[in-house]
Amino acid sequence: MTPTPEPTTTPPPVLVLDRLTRRYGTLTAVDDVSLRLPVGARHAVIGPNGAGKTTLLNLIAGTDRPDHGTIALDGADITRKATAGRSRLGIARSFQQPSVIAELSVLDNVVLAGWPHHPRRRGAWRRPSRYRLHKESAGRHLETVGLADLAHRPAATLSHGQRRMLDLAAALAGDPRLLLLDEPAAGLTDGDIGRLLGIIGGLPSDVAVVLVEHHVEVVAELATSVTVLAAGKVLVDGATQEVLAHPEVREAYHGTGPSAGPDGARPATIPTVCPSPTDARG
Repeated sequence: MTPTPEPTTTPPPVLVLDRLTRRYGTLTAVDDVSLRLPVGARHAVIGPNGAGKTTLLNLIAGTDRPDHGTIALDGADITRKATAGRSRLGIARSFQQPSVIAELSVLDNVVLAGWPHHPRRRGAWRRPSRYRLHKESAGRHLETVGLADLAHRPAATLSHGQRRMLDLAAALAGDPRLLLLDEPAAGLTDGDIGRLLGIIGGLPSDVAVVLVEHHVEVVAELATSVTVLAAGKVLVDGATQEVLAHPEVREAYHGTGPSAGPDGARPATIPTVCPSPTDARG
């Protein structure tokens, strides 16, 4: 008798946004945005000035609250959960301006970032044995981002690009399930961008990434899917190359749609660097 195969279960999406809306007075920064990401997704959010990209990351991370809609992580509703609670559930974030503690060493910045994720975090910082464990983990993350040789320097002495890498190492210190990156390539040299691509490309396959980025070549390299926001609304979403070639996406950046050739083909690229945000929507 042939045994009956056990039923397979599909894991819930790592992130589900359902009709998220955020208003600031008369300004609707995020307008009825829905998104569903599987475990290990590599997803980018792009858009012109004031599109709502950073506000969307704020809502996911918990630093802002929606006026309407829900957020679910691994099938659990986290819409009203505080930022610290979301962090412990596996949401980590980097910022447009690198968030480092200048007075601490490079190593201790990463140690401190990982401390809330210790199972006995109240004593983890003070006890030498646990601090050593955190130092070992932090050292590995610094090695990943190319800062191991600078571990004992004050963070205040780092360049802009090095601070960005430190911010990324701190985000990785909690072993996130969902990593939110807000313009990680901004201000980086070509060499640093190459390192950034290698770091994100080398993340475990079960770590989902949501990337807000103005360098479209970075988006094309890292993301398998893209959501385009315009004035807080989803303009288009789908597979990366299809979205980047979409006439409405090109129109959002150029102000006019692309001209099709005699065979009806559309240009496959949009500007290498998108405009930087200039208003509250991000």
